[in-house]
Amino acid sequence: MKLTELDHLPPGLLERPASALHHALDGPTLIHLQGKNPQPLFVTVIQHGNEITGWEAVRRLLKSHYEFDQLPRSLSILIGNTRAAKHRLRRLDDQLDFNRCWPGGKHDDSDVGKLFQQVTDRVRELAPIAAIDIHNNTGLNPHYAAINRIRPEFLRLASYFSSKVVYFTMPLGTQSLSLSKICPATTLECGQAGEVHGTDHSIGYLETLMNLDELSRAPVNKDDVHLFHMVATVRVHDDALFGFGNVPTEVAFRENLDVLNFQELPTGISFGNIDGGPAQPLIATDVDGLDVTDQYFRFDGGQIETIRPTMPSMLTLDRRVIQQDCLCYLMERIHFEDHIEVTDHEPLPESMRRSDRPGEPTA
Repeated sequence: MKLTELDHLPPGLLERPASALHHALDGPTLIHLQGKNPQPLFVTVIQHGNEITGWEAVRRLLKSHYEFDQLPRSLSILIGNTRAAKHRLRRLDDQLDFNRCWPGGKHDDSDVGKLFQQVTDRVRELAPIAAIDIHNNTGLNPHYAAINRIRPEFLRLASYFSSKVVYFTMPLGTQSLSLSKICPATTLECGQAGEVHGTDHSIGYLETLMNLDELSRAPVNKDDVHLFHMVATVRVHDDALFGFGNVPTEVAFRENLDVLNFQELPTGISFGNIDGGPAQPLIATDVDGLDVTDQYFRFDGGQIETIRPTMPSMLTLDRRVIQQDCLCYLMERIHFEDHIEVTDHEPLPESMRRSDRPGEPTA
């Protein structure tokens, strides 16, 4: 796999939807556009082929505002998985997940991993004001931003998009986790693909950053950010047959499971019914990869139920996404101190420990 690097937009590129980019681009492509402020904004789109909001935002932004005017700031755009975008899929069966192949993950020696090492080295040379990775969800979620370092400039970068901010250190190999070692970085989760509001929101966010003189490192008002820590990944057991609603299968998740996203769930909330299959149909792992299923779920009486207060995100009804990635993530609300920096896999300081109930402050 080869990285293509350009200093211009190929003719007609802005007229192409994500599903047609493969006609103009031979794989992952890094495009640099010059602006009045030479320090670029680095933006990644279509790491997942079915998540088109990032590309829609970039092409609408450039067509409507900057096609005939100089950009206020230089812009570097990485266009990712055009092969999967052709088929409107997260990834093809013969592909790795692009957003698990950035440096520091488990796929550094893969072709995609080597390509993203090239991109990372280039980003280090560019020294951008920030790195933005734009995604969609397949389930019902609010718009939110995710960061990997708890520092004022990261919190501010995220807060320009949403007051809901998620701090995560897993999965490894993500764009923002890798590039956070170089510059402020965030991942935008823009709702479901194809929603106009998601594109409009992303355009407004990119315009804000394009017109900033600098990214302030001043402390962020704690009332402006609701910060959540991603503490566990939940997957469906490989041997479990599953579906949604009233269907004859081993695990029948509630048909509206994704309405639980970003809801502060008490103990005893049902995720669905069990009728055979593995004794433990869900597997929850923490940030160190340890099995913590019995800390969050019980499987008895034909039910999957929570056994502690928690908050899920990215619950989806898309079987393919569940099989290729996960069912959801579990989060806990945390409190941040502006002078504290938390990076990578460092434990949270005492002042930031989770509440006894998600969403409620500690005493």
